Amino acid sequence: MALSILVVDDDPVLLCQLRALLQGIGVRRVVTANTGREALARMSQAKAPFELLICDLNMPEMDGVEFTRKLAEQHYTGGIVLISGEDGRTLQAASTLITAQGLQVAGSLSKPVTQAALLPLLQRIAPSQSSGQRARPDGPRYTAEHLRQAIQRGELENHYQPKIELRSGDWIGVETLVRWRHPQDGLVFPDRFIDLAEAHGLIEELTRCVLDQALVQAQQWLAQGLDLRLAVNVSMDNLGDLDLPDRLARQVEQAGLGAERIILEVTESRLMRDRLTVLDILTRLRLKKFHLSIDDFGTGHSSLSQLRDLPFDQLKVDRSFVHGARNDPTKQAIYEASLRMGQQIGMEVVGEGVEDREDWDFLRNSGCRIAQGYFIARPMPAEQLIDWHRGWCQRLRDEELV
Repeated sequence: MALSILVVDDDPVLLCQLRALLQGIGVRRVVTANTGREALARMSQAKAPFELLICDLNMPEMDGVEFTRKLAEQHYTGGIVLISGEDGRTLQAASTLITAQGLQVAGSLSKPVTQAALLPLLQRIAPSQSSGQRARPDGPRYTAEHLRQAIQRGELENHYQPKIELRSGDWIGVETLVRWRHPQDGLVFPDRFIDLAEAHGLIEELTRCVLDQALVQAQQWLAQGLDLRLAVNVSMDNLGDLDLPDRLARQVEQAGLGAERIILEVTESRLMRDRLTVLDILTRLRLKKFHLSIDDFGTGHSSLSQLRDLPFDQLKVDRSFVHGARNDPTKQAIYEASLRMGQQIGMEVVGEGVEDREDWDFLRNSGCRIAQGYFIARPMPAEQLIDWHRGWCQRLRDEELV
């Protein structure tokens, strides 16, 4: 396994155990440190950066929270796995803090650490670290002119992540996720350019480009007999434009599709700007039969008022409350409350972040209608979807998923 890992823990016995476990799995480079200070020193002396840190939270001299703060100051770009004997809520609070500092929490492990817990986590991490296709966060910085030219040259491309009806296992739709196929840097993900588009008035052009491609693709799917609903993300800057409902309706009509096939996803945490205009636009979109999905539900600050006042007909429970909820009482309580609330007011509920069979079974048994996540499929170019679907149908039978 082509990973370079630094393990930080004050317990020498645990360090030896983790080194043996990692080497037994096939990790090519494992370095250990007894303290946060020693770990920082090893990082500064290393010829190549560590792709993953496995770090204890509760250490003397410099605890795990202080250590990760130092990592953020040094702009560490690898993944972090937390190990701890602390309770789940403390571990979750630490993960939230570390993520807010701009670091990547790849997962967490409870003591004692076992190979059964460690191996699946590393298997999830290794492909993203070794693929070399995704532009790194510390990679090239892009300007508005770079992005404008990329749109004009057709360098933006859509990838699609399938959505599955949990009860039947049927493929019922996709979420459209834009990528930038940069001629030098490879595949650039939207966290590198969406803010740029919003800051420089390019988001309308970008959204039109994404939707145009998606509508052409939807026409092709229909011709192949695939009746799929198409979800597209819209920015808050889109929702400040009173012409948006008419413009989207024209785009969909020109493509020969009905608005009822289109789901517009809006991130909940960004809904509070210019509330009156947002309400105006969303209401008119629903009148034109577009579906509206409140995305990342539970991560904003006014969830209940959003459900009361805005005309959403779909609720997407955020991945942070789905993945691992079966074994986390806090996550499970929040997930179940969101699910029941959505169902009771007549909303369709989607669980996103389904990463393993346990998440799938948990959502299916809970009564959630739709699932989305890496357990089902990663986002992919449109031309790969047909082969994926054949494989998915086979998995339904082989793994008895329904």
